[in-house]
Amino acid sequence: MDAALSLDEALDLTRTGDIWIFRGRTGADRAIQTLTNSPVNHVGMSIVVEDMPPLMWHAELGRSLPDLWSGTFQRGVQLHDLRDAVTIWARRYGQRGWLRQLEPGVDMAMEDLALKTVARLDGTPFPSSAQLAWRWVRGRVPQVRPRWRARGGRPVTDAALETAYCAEVVAVTYEDMGLLPRGRQPNWYDPGRFWSGDDLELCDGFTLSDEIEVDVPDA
Repeated sequence: MDAALSLDEALDLTRTGDIWIFRGRTGADRAIQTLTNSPVNHVGMSIVVEDMPPLMWHAELGRSLPDLWSGTFQRGVQLHDLRDAVTIWARRYGQRGWLRQLEPGVDMAMEDLALKTVARLDGTPFPSSAQLAWRWVRGRVPQVRPRWRARGGRPVTDAALETAYCAEVVAVTYEDMGLLPRGRQPNWYDPGRFWSGDDLELCDGFTLSDEIEVDVPDA
């Protein structure tokens, strides 16, 4: 892994599509790490549009920060100020964080597709612990995924998500942006899929860098 970046440096560097992954030490964190056979338990994605501050697109149980799409405090799928989100995960949740940069950078058309996914999924509830475990197990079983609606070209299973966890949100957004191939159920993805040890294959020559640790200062 590269040398650690300060949070300010990481925020200056990040672009739409970059991946943020986190590792914690609680029992729930370690359970996710064990199930997914990876050192990480949470994943989010940067959205950086024009002169707005960098944003974090992810799903979580907490509602410590206002969702910047709806303007409310909510659980589930959320769009947060990136600095605030990373700081909360580091200080309150005790998580170490890493940045993986998407290469090459995305264009405006892909950013627009990401924002359309935000509009569609924002506010989707987070699954219960039982639902999360069951969906993860089902995601390991090969399934045939319906690819398109009869009208509109939207994936049937993505549009029908009634609940979503962090890795599903990032995966569906990546698919909508053309960064991941269609064909897998969203629950095939877990946080560990976005760790460099899992060799996730992206489309059209896009790649993710190795993890760069981000140093978040104490309060």
